[in-house]
Amino acid sequence: MCLALPARVVEILPADLARVDLDGVTREISLALVDDVAVDDYVIVHVGYALSRLDPEQAAATLALFKASAQAVA
Repeated sequence: MCLALPARVVEILPADLARVDLDGVTREISLALVDDVAVDDYVIVHVGYALSRLDPEQAAATLALFKASAQAVA
């Protein structure tokens, strides 16, 4: 099973790279597969690559589901 997570772009870097934030965790990812990404956009990230842009409301709903699932397991 593969898992892709929504993350907010906090910085655009050279060479098709970006820094993203996921609940306080920042990572550097590749934007090579997605066009026209800007700071504060949400992207779906899988194994270090942004796969697509995501509507902020969809991102919030998905992140809320992840958070609820984590609390249910704890």
